[in-house]
Amino acid sequence: MKQISGNKLLVKALKEEGVEMLFGYPGACTIDLSDELYKQKDISIILPRHEQALVHEADAYARTTGKVGVCLVTSGPGATNLVTGLATANYDSVPLVCFTGQVARHLIGNDAFQEVDIVGITRSITKYGVTVMNRADLGRIIKEAFYIARTGRPGPVLVDLPKDVMAELGSAEYPKTVSIRGYKPNETVHVGQLKRAIKLLGKAKKPLFLAGGGVNIARANEAFCRVVEKTQVPVVTTIMGRGAIPTNHPLFIGNLGMHGAYAANMAVNNCDLLFSIGTRFNDRITGKLHAFAPNAQIVHIDIDTASISRNIHVDIPIVADAREAVTKMEEYVEACDTQNWIAEIRSWKEEHPLTMRSKSGALSPLDILEEMNRQFDDAIIVTDVGQHQMLVTQYAEITEKKQLVTSGGLGTMGYGFPGAIGAKLGNPHKDVIAISGDGGMQMNIQEFATAVLEELPIILCVFNNEYLGMVRQWQKLFYGKRYSMTNLKAGALSRRTEGQEYPEYTPDFVKLAESYGAKGIRVTKKEEIAQAFQDARKNTNTPTLIEFIIDPEEMVYPMIKPGGTLEDMIMDC
Repeated sequence: MKQISGNKLLVKALKEEGVEMLFGYPGACTIDLSDELYKQKDISIILPRHEQALVHEADAYARTTGKVGVCLVTSGPGATNLVTGLATANYDSVPLVCFTGQVARHLIGNDAFQEVDIVGITRSITKYGVTVMNRADLGRIIKEAFYIARTGRPGPVLVDLPKDVMAELGSAEYPKTVSIRGYKPNETVHVGQLKRAIKLLGKAKKPLFLAGGGVNIARANEAFCRVVEKTQVPVVTTIMGRGAIPTNHPLFIGNLGMHGAYAANMAVNNCDLLFSIGTRFNDRITGKLHAFAPNAQIVHIDIDTASISRNIHVDIPIVADAREAVTKMEEYVEACDTQNWIAEIRSWKEEHPLTMRSKSGALSPLDILEEMNRQFDDAIIVTDVGQHQMLVTQYAEITEKKQLVTSGGLGTMGYGFPGAIGAKLGNPHKDVIAISGDGGMQMNIQEFATAVLEELPIILCVFNNEYLGMVRQWQKLFYGKRYSMTNLKAGALSRRTEGQEYPEYTPDFVKLAESYGAKGIRVTKKEEIAQAFQDARKNTNTPTLIEFIIDPEEMVYPMIKPGGTLEDMIMDC
């Protein structure tokens, strides 16, 4: 029987798994594998400029295409640079398979050059991790890695590849099936439990759907929307669940949680049945646990058994894939009597509408987002993390043709730009807009080289307020305006004496973009926003960075006080 090297088998496996794109960065322990990839033409190889950016690109590629994202990095620092991205994907249930190079087996444990126990390091932030110690196991392990990554609650899988194992000759066969003892992801829904939940829904006077990221991950949006319209039950979402139902739908109230809409938080506080689908009930949406949805019975549908009743005790647990459950619900649900309840929610919206206008008359983030909503009706919006992220999740319209991609569970600064690259590579015919702060943008700004060389016409919106805005907001509200370590313009002058002037802001984002061969635009007035977006859309071969000069005093409201309940909302200051 023909024998081939482990490197050749891996390339064969990638093709059989339908991998179209691999995000890789080379090194000594993967150079032979890089050579094998050079010899084939079916898989596109993307060369980012940093491994952290690489894994974020694969992550967003997976989120926006529904495919498994694939990474390849070398041993040691190449592998450890994946850690933040693996944790990001793990929190947000993103299917990744990450291959890391490793030193030869006889060197493992001897502090060899660029040797780390990457499986041990990442055990708590991956769905599964394994070092391939025998060439005979390679095909099976790769097959299992892809299966584990995409089934059940999706997540990142790490496969560590010792250099000598990959050089060794062995079978050319790649398995067709998977059988993993102890791993049997649930593929059905318990109809009896579902009927119990639907019976509660029919009896409730103030029922409320809570849709989390699981609805989007399962691609259950259309079925969920039909259930909502059939029952006439209003909907709140988590940040990761935004888009589970179009944000312009009359039954959508808004996001709940720390920066949620007033009406959404009040609806959770006053509902008598909270029917939740695909959420972990983390602290950013619950506030104090004992005061969360105090009047409600709670139904919880989730693919992950461990997520049910972990943070919030639920009355009816249902372990199921969101799409399976919602599709089955369509068969049984009926219209609910919610007119009075919806009127009460509408009164909360009128009492405290979600709105934001600049008090100084300067350029407002809402002006930017409203123009973006007007000009883009078929797009992927990728955010970084900070004030701008909360503003996007409050004001960006997410419909059937528009998707929001953001780091929710880990809150990873530096995700936005590489995330947009991955999204555009996976969706070349859609507009892709990245929105970042001036802090987060600089964390992976080297990816301009990747975007320019791949000729990706991404639109990068940088909200430049000269600060790390979200931390500054906390410092303003709760720390006596002591802006420690947040003034990006000040540098060493963060405690300047009277008469000292801050230096010019560095970098000049427009010049920096231009130095990479991209287009740069600076916007300082509301009247310039529309033209800036129009000019960016005309630039079809390279990224366009639009720097929006924002007043540092712009804040994100509503906001729940630290340690508060959903009723403890700061509406303005």
